[in-house]
Amino acid sequence: MSHDKTPARLISLREGALAFQISVKTLRRRISDGTITGYKVGRLVRVDPEELASSLVSTIPTINGDE
Repeated sequence: MSHDKTPARLISLREGALAFQISVKTLRRRISDGTITGYKVGRLVRVDPEELASSLVSTIPTINGDE
């Protein structure tokens, strides 16, 4: 099993949840449904903070079309 695409910096689920003001349970659900990639490091599950930002944060369109 090759892990060539493993990010350089991984954070714990707790750190990710705190950073994006969501629950650890939500992160676990997103990993389970494939929205976010989870990485096992020993017995621990880690996530890529850049992937969290791109997967969880989106702009809200406004009435004048700005994004």
